[in-house]
Amino acid sequence: MSTIAQVRYEDLRPGDRIRITRRVKVGLKKWESTVSGTVISTERRRNGLHVDRSNDDKAFQDTILLTKDGSTPEQTTVSMDEFTVIERL
Repeated sequence: MSTIAQVRYEDLRPGDRIRITRRVKVGLKKWESTVSGTVISTERRRNGLHVDRSNDDKAFQDTILLTKDGSTPEQTTVSMDEFTVIERL
């Protein structure tokens, strides 16, 4: 049994160390992608893919801006979906 606790997106705070695991599917291929780092901020962004459908059709996407672990830290943005798992480290 894993001792790493999963956390909800709403509970993330700047400074939290997390690991994000996402399922990726392109055509018939599927794989998992994992990134770990320190949360800089969370944001609900308007999704540009759906803006032109109609004026009142608003689509939003939850995103996490984080500094990745490693010898040369870099910032990345992760977009959340229903298959994303967040674990606190």
